Amino acid sequence: MTNVNTNNIDDAAICEIADTGVARITLNRPDIHNAFDDALIAELTAKIETLDADPAVRVVILTGAGKSFSAGADLNWMKRMATYSHAENLDDSRALAKLMKVLNFTSKPTIALVNGAAFGGGVGLAACCDIVIASDRASFCLSEVKLGLIPAVISPYVVEAIGVNQARRYFLSAERFDASTAKHIGLVHEVVPGDDLTVRGDEMTQILLANGPQAMHAAKNLIYAVANTPISDAVIDDTAHRIADQRASAEGREGVGAFLEKRPANWSKK
Repeated sequence: MTNVNTNNIDDAAICEIADTGVARITLNRPDIHNAFDDALIAELTAKIETLDADPAVRVVILTGAGKSFSAGADLNWMKRMATYSHAENLDDSRALAKLMKVLNFTSKPTIALVNGAAFGGGVGLAACCDIVIASDRASFCLSEVKLGLIPAVISPYVVEAIGVNQARRYFLSAERFDASTAKHIGLVHEVVPGDDLTVRGDEMTQILLANGPQAMHAAKNLIYAVANTPISDAVIDDTAHRIADQRASAEGREGVGAFLEKRPANWSKK
């Protein structure tokens, strides 16, 4: 892998890009369980935006250094927030909300490799990724109400992942739950032994690299367009336009041609 040129040794989020176009972002504050503050939020947002704009990037992986994925908010940051005015708190909250939005709606396929504890906003980061693979040693907690707070800016993504019924339990109880439960309620797609997490992540990236980059972007947009939407004539017509556009695109023509000619498509990388 080659480092993105914005990396510094003290970066709280390290980003590496392989020649295959796979970008790996590692939350790099293991001494405090990769908890985030305003600086990490800004850094992570900027790096995801940079990757999104880079046509060479095909897949984005998000994971944590050390034993934890992310413990949510940094305690020192929380202490500072306690002295903020309402306006300052609002600015802070909007910055975190932007991070979640940027991660959720990036055009690239995203994989969260949850290597350990994911609390509070760490759950939000996982919920914003397209594919979530967790170590069997991972644990999860929406812990905000224990502090007299609420999981506000992460809620659209977490509720979308786990549903209203499960949110009513875990938002209110702040129970800690394991990776198996996280899979059962829809937050996690797969649970693997901790030692196999990186290998399974690499396998999933190979699956994604076999697919058309623009088609995957279009597929993400398709999901947003039809989810929780009544099946109307307008929706049906919109989906017809979407597949017609894709068929007529250079990528669509290449993909169908490669299939018919029994050869790899020009985007396929091993």
